[in-house]
Amino acid sequence: MMRSPEEQQIIDRYVMRPKWTIMSKRADFAEIGRKFGIDPVVARVITNRGICGDDNINMYLNGGADLLHDPGLMKDLPEGCRIVMDKLENGSRIRIISDYDVDGVTSNYILLLGLRKVWAQIHGARPEECEIVDYDIPHRIHDGYGIKNRLIDAAKADGVDTIITCDNGIAAFEQIKYAKTIGMTVIVTDHHQVPYQENGDGTKTYTLPPADAVIDNQRVDCQYPFKGLCGAGVACKFIQYLYRLCGIDEREIQEFFEVLGLATNCDMMDLVDENRIFVKYALESLKDSRNPGLNALMRLSGKNEKKITTYDLGFLIGPCINAAGRLGDARTSLEFLLEKNAAKAETKAAELIQINNDRKSMTENGVKLITKMLEDATIAGEIGDTATLADHVIVAYIPDVHESVVGIIASKLKEAYSRPVMIFTDSEHAGILKGSGRSIESYNMYEHLSRVKSYFREFGGHAMAAGFSIESSRLGELRRVLNEQCALTDEDITPKVRIDVGMPLQYLARQSMRITEQLYLLEPYGKGNRKALFGQANVPVRKASILGKNRNLLKLVLDIGENQYMEAIYFDPDEFVNNIKQWFGADECDKMLNGRPNKVVIDMVYYPEINEFRNTRNVQIRLERYDKCD
Repeated sequence: MMRSPEEQQIIDRYVMRPKWTIMSKRADFAEIGRKFGIDPVVARVITNRGICGDDNINMYLNGGADLLHDPGLMKDLPEGCRIVMDKLENGSRIRIISDYDVDGVTSNYILLLGLRKVWAQIHGARPEECEIVDYDIPHRIHDGYGIKNRLIDAAKADGVDTIITCDNGIAAFEQIKYAKTIGMTVIVTDHHQVPYQENGDGTKTYTLPPADAVIDNQRVDCQYPFKGLCGAGVACKFIQYLYRLCGIDEREIQEFFEVLGLATNCDMMDLVDENRIFVKYALESLKDSRNPGLNALMRLSGKNEKKITTYDLGFLIGPCINAAGRLGDARTSLEFLLEKNAAKAETKAAELIQINNDRKSMTENGVKLITKMLEDATIAGEIGDTATLADHVIVAYIPDVHESVVGIIASKLKEAYSRPVMIFTDSEHAGILKGSGRSIESYNMYEHLSRVKSYFREFGGHAMAAGFSIESSRLGELRRVLNEQCALTDEDITPKVRIDVGMPLQYLARQSMRITEQLYLLEPYGKGNRKALFGQANVPVRKASILGKNRNLLKLVLDIGENQYMEAIYFDPDEFVNNIKQWFGADECDKMLNGRPNKVVIDMVYYPEINEFRNTRNVQIRLERYDKCD
């Protein structure tokens, strides 16, 4: 969308330019390097991630299944497992009810296969012979998030004795109370924030649902040492303890790490502590998955046997599994994971890819529409109930968009404007809007929404994301109140580019292969463990070439001094060329593109990576950010 210079100036007034900062955490980097056999530069990066102490550094670099925490430390988990063991021994029917996203579907998958395996161990049978453990998943449109009375009534009608929730249930007080009144046993496994009431003195009174066991590592009375598990992580811990009780080797839990790592990444959990172990396992396992569905999905996506990254988990594989729950029935995705026939699995994988392609198109259209609405209102200087970029908390309504994609739209806008975003659209009930929110580090969305929960019909979530419904007549008031109460400063909504080390390219050139290979030890990168970034000022660009069939790759030749040069790549050639023309003039840009002496000098943020081509390995620079030298 092209804007006039005057219009763009108005928008730029509210969209903060990224601020570059060099991190300055202190430690004995040389000693850390000596102990763990890494370059001091790499030791500095680890320290910048808050990883301190030999045990934590060892867990970060070398963590494996032998370093996982004991599931027995989780509050109510041993009691919940003993209840379930009794039900399995006595042949009582058990139904697993999950959320409809990747975390929910994989949680259901882990509990379903794990419980059937335990049943088989108890009864000397095969897991596929188990008929007393089944599943259900709420429909996003008809049911909304979490367990509902309809699902409870359906379970009761089917003769189900026990319901186990996963990735939901912690906020379902009334629904679980209802299930108990009709004689059902209920086990909650969840990882979301426990609902609370904020008291006048600043303390919080937490409310747990009246289940027979409430297993949630977010409970304040839970002694489990890691609070960052996703719902599938809690489910996996539950099955691990059941294996312990019935005599199955606990190491067999590792068969679930593939889907657990996928859920961990897709649910935007911090990639620290145990989560690094799960995601590392998934990245390796998915190259040749034993799961027919996942194997077909990887093959059809062109990723089989290639290096798989957290980007692939979050933007390729995960969205395909998510898409069925967003646009249809999430049971489609669970059946896809459960499918044993390779041919049928491939057909289902192709269906999920197509559903996801439809979802991507809907999302792109929604992002364009809401971006135009926001920016037009900002330029016009509108006030009242209309969201603008003058708001530090964006609360916006978008018509004619499928409610299942509003969370993705909110995420895109949060990245674009670096502030909390809540997007609403029409539900199937007249006068009721459904929405989803995504937040930034300096704004705990769950806590802020808890303070205004009277505005919502329903809401739940955690610090970085939430889901909710509201009467349409109250939306404008909600926007006003949230912005009035918001204490975010311009500094808070300014994107931060955190540079780990101001490392001269000459130093990298001397140590290039060694440092770059060691940086791969820090993977997987993602939330809570961002990619290492390095910086250097005043780098002359000797030549720039636009390459690729679609002319979408820029290759730079950088002068690093002492008659040495390094190559760098960047993936937006048009943007780079336009900026160079603006900063240095068309003539200097033309000289750069033709490899002639020029005056183009940039400050740069970069990441070194190994490029392999025709059995030759060399280090190249990936340009992450750049700016004109001051």
